[in-house]
Amino acid sequence: MFQFQQIINNQPTPASNGNVWDLINPADESVIQSVPFGNGDDARMAIDAAAAAFPAWARLTPYERSAYLMKAVSWIQANDTELAKITTEESGKPYSESLAEWRSAPNYIIWAAEEAKRVYGRTIPTRIATRRIMVTHQPLGVVASITAWNFPVYNVVRTLSSAIAVGNTIVIRPSEFTPRSAMLLAQAFVEAGTPAGVVNVINGEPDAMGQVFLADPRVRKLAFTGSTRVGKLLMDGASKSVTRLALELGGNAPFIVFPDVPNLEALVKQAIATKYRNCGQVCVSPQRFYVHHKIAEEFLDYAVQFTNQQVLGNGLNAQTTIGPLINQKQRQRVADLVGASVAQGAQVVAGGSIPEHLPKGYFYQPTVVTHLADSSPLLNEEIFGPILPIVAFSEPEEVLAKANATEYGLAAFVHTSHLNTALLMSERLEYGMVCVNDWLPATPESPFGGVKASGMGRESGMEGVLEYTEAKAVFFGAVA
Repeated sequence: MFQFQQIINNQPTPASNGNVWDLINPADESVIQSVPFGNGDDARMAIDAAAAAFPAWARLTPYERSAYLMKAVSWIQANDTELAKITTEESGKPYSESLAEWRSAPNYIIWAAEEAKRVYGRTIPTRIATRRIMVTHQPLGVVASITAWNFPVYNVVRTLSSAIAVGNTIVIRPSEFTPRSAMLLAQAFVEAGTPAGVVNVINGEPDAMGQVFLADPRVRKLAFTGSTRVGKLLMDGASKSVTRLALELGGNAPFIVFPDVPNLEALVKQAIATKYRNCGQVCVSPQRFYVHHKIAEEFLDYAVQFTNQQVLGNGLNAQTTIGPLINQKQRQRVADLVGASVAQGAQVVAGGSIPEHLPKGYFYQPTVVTHLADSSPLLNEEIFGPILPIVAFSEPEEVLAKANATEYGLAAFVHTSHLNTALLMSERLEYGMVCVNDWLPATPESPFGGVKASGMGRESGMEGVLEYTEAKAVFFGAVA
């Protein structure tokens, strides 16, 4: 019942060049299946379909568009257990995490469908009695989306839902490592009867497709989730075409723990679960653990204890708590970061190697590291792996300086029972999102995004919905 093809103009579509991509299961390195792998021509066809669909879709009322979105929600909810298995196969994450991702997707669609009904605009009082000024919000046109593999459902649905709810059409280019999840999302909208061309998914050469997105004037906005390096390249390209960008780039989240937390054992247990979620391949994952020196030794003991309790394996096995990294390149990068930090004097106190009992799959042991120099790669580069570096601190100003000493600015975490400390830390941390005694800075009703080299623009929430509209000022004169 599931279609694993490109979706262009509501039709399952093979690659224009006839090429395919062998999709690898990162848990055992087997070929799951071959999927279409096209090029710029596929991107042009999808843009053609989206541009043709835009005028009629934009003219629908938000109530009419909402009806289609809600039908897509029903299809997802009816099939979520099967959809989650498919996502685990291609991403490697534990089934429970894939299921949570598919069960959260309807929340984003529902939120956008309802919020689009409240994009009100405003009337501005004028200086002249015979003049009227109104501000309205109108859809942009065709939106293109390039997404990462770490959250193959969430990364797609947050852009998709906001963009089409307010009247845009969309072309999605998911990661070639996890394309089927995006294909399934598109199928949900096809099954909902959404007009042809509103939602399109292509798969293929990333550079060729990205260049088409940037060069085509009908693409009014490009939303990208991925590395800071690629984000900068897209900014260079967008400068030539003046294409609006939304960039959700890398992260290097500090996790700051003060000595007044009420239950350190429970906090560390939750921190371990949050850190190792999706094998650490989470842009908002806590990365640098700054723990007050009064509780640093106890925190370390718990961290080692709970790390050693983790179970690596295929995400479809019920006992698995940590799946594999996405591919061999990513595993080698994580191993290199650990090796470089150890060469600078860091000490591995748990894990720190490829597990011998799992010869197949891209697994790396969950790892705890201490005695890190300020220049350590594990503190300065985005790890995107199951590595937990711990650094002790003494004073709030000291830890603030360390936390902010990075080009990244996506998410930060603070744990304390002291209100004044919580307020000051939340205000002075240079991040787009700060969690105080909380764990997950992602929900449909709140804006998601970073500052500095972590990107620009916001997804989700009222702010995210408005970013897929253009504010138009309308002036009426000679009103008698």
